[in-house]
Amino acid sequence: MGLLVGLLVVKRVRAETMSSESYKIIFGNFNITAGKKSSSSYTLTDTVGQTAAGEFDSSGYIVKAGFQYLYALYDFSFQISDLTIDFGTLVPGAPVTATNVLTVSAPGAGYAVSVFENHPLENGDGNQIPDTTCDDGSCTEAQAAPWTLTTTHGFGFNLSGDDVASDFVDGSYFRQFANLAGGESPQVIMSSSQAGKNRQATVTYKVNISGDQAAGEYSNNLVFIATPSY
Repeated sequence: MGLLVGLLVVKRVRAETMSSESYKIIFGNFNITAGKKSSSSYTLTDTVGQTAAGEFDSSGYIVKAGFQYLYALYDFSFQISDLTIDFGTLVPGAPVTATNVLTVSAPGAGYAVSVFENHPLENGDGNQIPDTTCDDGSCTEAQAAPWTLTTTHGFGFNLSGDDVASDFVDGSYFRQFANLAGGESPQVIMSSSQAGKNRQATVTYKVNISGDQAAGEYSNNLVFIATPSY
């Protein structure tokens, strides 16, 4: 006669009720497991056993349900590698460039970086180096265009790297900075709709003067604005 052995494993199911005079909350379950796991090749956050984990939204609200929404993966941050750009002594018809690096970490639903200048490069006597309009006169604060000719004068910038605006096709495409004194609005130069850590872009600043540019020490201020999305 054979022997039949049956094994029944019962896992404890947990629930919880919290209440006061004005509310009552009933939890159908606690998570089986939740947290942050990692190895040399991956990092994973999870919520296992919750009835509905994820992001839910409608007009007027957003609900983020699940353990991984209780903490930020990393802080939002924005860094500029060099806060002073010095072109040195300028020679007519000899373009000069300088660079710095923008670094953004955005843990939410992405970010945007915009920029403007307080006014064009200007010396103490009120003389200005104009913002470039590029080789064919078509680049603006919102649209880049090729600038390669040494006979094209002005001040502008190129951008390359992560999440940069699509009009910066390559290293020859430049924009002028939005001129606050001229009533122009800040322009977005980096953006993403996804979370990202240490997203970097290199800004290449370029200036080229004509032979009749007045002597003097020229300067302006550039303002970069980094805005997170959640």
